[in-house]
Amino acid sequence: MSRTCQVTGAVPGFGHAVSHSNRRTKRRFDVNVQRKRYWVPSLRRHVRLTVSARGIRTIDARGIDAVVTDLLRKGVKL
Repeated sequence: MSRTCQVTGAVPGFGHAVSHSNRRTKRRFDVNVQRKRYWVPSLRRHVRLTVSARGIRTIDARGIDAVVTDLLRKGVKL
């Protein structure tokens, strides 16, 4: 499962892990994503989304119908 949010489009960031001796090694900052299942009244079915914590808050604020219509308009398969 790729660490990308379907709602916000958040992707992993890259940088360095810096040790006490100031040596730098590559690391990856993953997005906090979960697989969540939502009931969408307009589609009359459940939809499983991979969403970040910010994406969950976006769905709570805007509503699942508005978010799903935006995703369908972008061409995301649900």
